[in-house]
Amino acid sequence: MKFYLSSYKIGNEIEKLKTLIPKNKRTAYIPNALDFSSDIEGIRKSEMFNIEQLREFGLSVEILNLRDYFGRKPTLAKKIKEFGVVWVRGGNVFVLRRAMKLSGFDNILKNLIDKSNILYGGYSAGVCVLAPTLRGIELIDDANVNPYGDQKEIIWEGLGILDYSIVPHYKSDHPESDKVNKVIDYMIDNKILFKALKDGEVIIIE
Repeated sequence: MKFYLSSYKIGNEIEKLKTLIPKNKRTAYIPNALDFSSDIEGIRKSEMFNIEQLREFGLSVEILNLRDYFGRKPTLAKKIKEFGVVWVRGGNVFVLRRAMKLSGFDNILKNLIDKSNILYGGYSAGVCVLAPTLRGIELIDDANVNPYGDQKEIIWEGLGILDYSIVPHYKSDHPESDKVNKVIDYMIDNKILFKALKDGEVIIIE
């Protein structure tokens, strides 16, 4: 699996992104990091902006809502095989992590790591969730938000696909940027490996 991990939206490595796109351009757009929000119109506009950006790269984008697969991991695993790209948007990383666990997407994704013809892309929460731990991110995202109701316990473990945490929106024109320094201080104090990204910056793993 290849990775295009952006601090915010598409980021500035557009030419590089073009080279990472596999032959199968079918793209699963995962929106669940915003499941906590009641701003339906705002979510719709944000999703359409994200999707239109992806379509500019020739990607055929389909919204893949993990809520439709809660308790249906085998069905989701079969569905995921249709896609060459998985794109996970930003929002609340703890909400996203819950959705990934309830649908089984977390383990499905781990099983795809050795596949060279799949691209995982995303931004903000969509890249933070790949870390070994989500500790520290609660200083930005509310860890107690639970829009699903059937899982009360906070999931502090990330997917562990990366061996470090990503801290987005560092020194950026973003509403959460003021909180980022506290996250970095926390990670330094607790000896958590991390990389801080300014909006526009991207981590690429081939």
